[in-house]
Amino acid sequence: MTRLPADLVLRAHRAWVDGAFRPAAVVVRDGRVDAVLPVDAEVAAVTDRTVPDVQVLLPGLVDTHVHVNEPGRTEWEGFASATRAAALGGVTTIVDMPLNSIPATVDVDALTVKRASADGRVAVDVGFWGGAVPANAGALADLHDAGVFGFKCFTAPSGVDEFPHLDPEQLRAAIAEVASIDALLIVHAEDPDHLVPHDALGGRYEDFLATRPPAAERSAIGRVVGGARATGARVHVLHLSDAGALPMIRAARDEGVRITAETCPHYLAFAADAIPDGATEYKCCPPIRDDANRDALWQGLLDGTISCVVTDHSPSTADLKTDDWGLAWGGIAGLQVGFRAVWTEASRRGIPLETVVPWFTTGPADLVGLSDRGRIAEGAVAHLAVFDPAATGVVDVTALEHRNPVSAFAGHRTLGSVTETWLRGELVATAASGVTAVRGALLDRPGAGTTPQHVRNERSGSVVLGTEAP
Repeated sequence: MTRLPADLVLRAHRAWVDGAFRPAAVVVRDGRVDAVLPVDAEVAAVTDRTVPDVQVLLPGLVDTHVHVNEPGRTEWEGFASATRAAALGGVTTIVDMPLNSIPATVDVDALTVKRASADGRVAVDVGFWGGAVPANAGALADLHDAGVFGFKCFTAPSGVDEFPHLDPEQLRAAIAEVASIDALLIVHAEDPDHLVPHDALGGRYEDFLATRPPAAERSAIGRVVGGARATGARVHVLHLSDAGALPMIRAARDEGVRITAETCPHYLAFAADAIPDGATEYKCCPPIRDDANRDALWQGLLDGTISCVVTDHSPSTADLKTDDWGLAWGGIAGLQVGFRAVWTEASRRGIPLETVVPWFTTGPADLVGLSDRGRIAEGAVAHLAVFDPAATGVVDVTALEHRNPVSAFAGHRTLGSVTETWLRGELVATAASGVTAVRGALLDRPGAGTTPQHVRNERSGSVVLGTEAP
């Protein structure tokens, strides 16, 4: 029987395949990569396109750290605006944080509300994190089975009342609980005992920086390492800012502790001494540190201690970015521009695009178990991005799809441009026309609904350290 034509063949002289750029013809059927063939292979296809020679074909980027904020704070961001921004930045899959939405995603009912808010309105694929807070201790299994990709917790106040942090004892219990269901705990790691209480601080960045010293991150990460070592839990350090914690993370991993870490474009692109007075669009927690620290974070990526780069897109309305560093909301909007911001700095440092791509693709995809994303390979979802690495531009925040025109990247000259984004083999966004189709899907964690019955029976009781470790 004659086989029907493929839906698409996308040809590129530089396609990211098996960890390198090479000529390839990517054949797509039914939304997945059917084959990766020589670039000049004869293929019967409904659509046959060739990427311009100066551009490269990448797998769709994956961003596992995005605050969409809907419902409850949709004026800060929302699923429609966030996913349009993602698509135009080459990001085809995001995982939404359990705060700052109201209700926070800390139980199945809240997850149902969150999914209903997103359903039918997303331009890229969206998954969801759950939250680990004091009130849901011992009750994470149901939320895990409902499809969240893992659980986020804070070890210091989160900034919103509906998502309280875990104290050291509660953190130990949460780590033991996620070990018992073989879930992933992702941690905002700052120790409040090392933070300096404050109200208004005025306009000098150095005064804010002094309130969140590196010791706060190192102390909290040490507790996370200790809990994971004792239980066998899988843990992940969010938005690593303090490069001084890298030796601890590396040593723990080398001894078999199941720990990974990420960092963010703003920590790689900016340094403290260049932040202007009153420019609170740069405020984030943990904070942007000095240039030597930034160099060390880059080295942590190059040696593999840090496995992925994600945006921690955490926007707000402009009125919350008062020019006082103590009073302004802490969060940086960067979903649409994060990849090109990092490529700009990597290029300045002589780091090739081949080195950068995995930090935004296989790194975050593998973190959350999405092994069919972040790569161009037979059987993978046909999420693709066309990127011009030599294009130059200046970030105009009024032209971004972020709901509010507030970003630390405003006015910065960048290298690179995403020219096309494809979702399941359909062209959904171009630099010239914007988002042209809304075809995103809502994702469940692979293997959702498989918590062992003995763990379900014990989820409301105490967990003995180590007894349920995988």
